[in-house]
Amino acid sequence: MNDRPVVAASDEAAPRRGLVAALEIIAAGAPAEGMTLHDFTHALGERAFGLMLFALALPVTIPLLYGIPQIVSLPMMAIAVQMAMGRSEPWMPQRFRQRKLGKAGLEQMARGARKWFGWIERLARPRLLLLSGPTAERLVGAIFVVFIASILIPFPATNSVPGIGVALASIGLITRDGLLVLAGIAIGLGWIVLLVVGISIFGPAFIDLFKDAIKALIGVG
Repeated sequence: MNDRPVVAASDEAAPRRGLVAALEIIAAGAPAEGMTLHDFTHALGERAFGLMLFALALPVTIPLLYGIPQIVSLPMMAIAVQMAMGRSEPWMPQRFRQRKLGKAGLEQMARGARKWFGWIERLARPRLLLLSGPTAERLVGAIFVVFIASILIPFPATNSVPGIGVALASIGLITRDGLLVLAGIAIGLGWIVLLVVGISIFGPAFIDLFKDAIKALIGVG
């Protein structure tokens, strides 16, 4: 697979025009058959944990989407664990690296990034730097492990909220914006508490109630 033009385009777009622009360039330049997670993360720039986690979290944030979140959640977990361990660069096992992302999925990911997170990226700026430094990154990685574990629960409609938490906090890590890191963690932790309390009180019926609420919110019958 010839991924060199994609890498060059994303390397130029990411620092100058933002992460969303980089995702759009990667999606536009992807082959018709899609690309592996290895090629995708290499195109993003494998030095940045936040960059990879944001991109992989995007399809997870889409309500009632099945398939792609299940593909990316385990690699997300592997990356978050490495963050918590303090690794300097992400690494994925071969079986994760070879998982395929279709071109249509990549294009949907880029559109979702522009629609839901483009304005947040424009507002982000360096602040509360203590919350985006190396020590904080390890703590955030450990918290991400909990968020992603909730995504892996085989219940419908349980992935969107923790996915949004991971995406927001990842933007904070990328842009050194500690306020966004805090916002993402607060959203994810709030969901974990809601999930635990809701299931404790209502049992499995809580998931159906939540799914119906999401459908009503986004206008799906």
